[in-house]
Amino acid sequence: MSESKKTGGKKGALGDIASRRRKTVRVKAKSRRSESSRQWLQRHLNDPYVAAAQEDGYRSRAAYKLLQLDEKFKLLKPGLRVLDLGAAPGGWTQVTAKVIAKQGSKLVAIDLLPMMPIEGVEILQMDFTDEDAPDRLKKLMGGPADLVLSDMAPNTTGHPGTDHIRIMALTEMAADFAVDILAPGGAFVCKFFQGGAEREVLNLLKRHFAKTRHAKPPASRAESSETYLVAQGFRP
Repeated sequence: MSESKKTGGKKGALGDIASRRRKTVRVKAKSRRSESSRQWLQRHLNDPYVAAAQEDGYRSRAAYKLLQLDEKFKLLKPGLRVLDLGAAPGGWTQVTAKVIAKQGSKLVAIDLLPMMPIEGVEILQMDFTDEDAPDRLKKLMGGPADLVLSDMAPNTTGHPGTDHIRIMALTEMAADFAVDILAPGGAFVCKFFQGGAEREVLNLLKRHFAKTRHAKPPASRAESSETYLVAQGFRP
């Protein structure tokens, strides 16, 4: 069975994930594993979205974040031209490819990490921050996009202030690129972390989009500071 048939797009994907019956996994303490690592692994193995992704054929639990954002904001529809920034391992790309599949649709995904092929998707393994990355993406798209998705986040240093600045710099790059490639009326969705350095991104989006809203989908872990910005109604 092909991957696109295993994953069910929107249909049935947003039932009550937490209510699916599963056995609790307990991770035993080991001398070479710290207690914090053991607790993280136990949380991960018992995460209902991790289990659901395995059951539903998605490459990552992040697929449900996009499904939930789409359910609220109606982002995806057949025939769209879409760019997926920071796509690996491909959860958002799987969801998008399934929904937009129609003559005239286009989906280009980019990530620094390698990514297994997905039917109907052009994948570029490249660092989005490279100077020639935007031009390479534009060439692959062959025209304006209707939707730019960004679930990008840089590697963290462990220093909260530094990490926030790096995250927001990447978010601002994605927003600048979206403004440069979107067709009138298009939309932009990006991962966002509040912490004091986000004003430039918000001002940029408010200038160029009819609506800019914050959203934290249920699949985003409660303890995480991540949220998402959803900007719709692009005005060149």
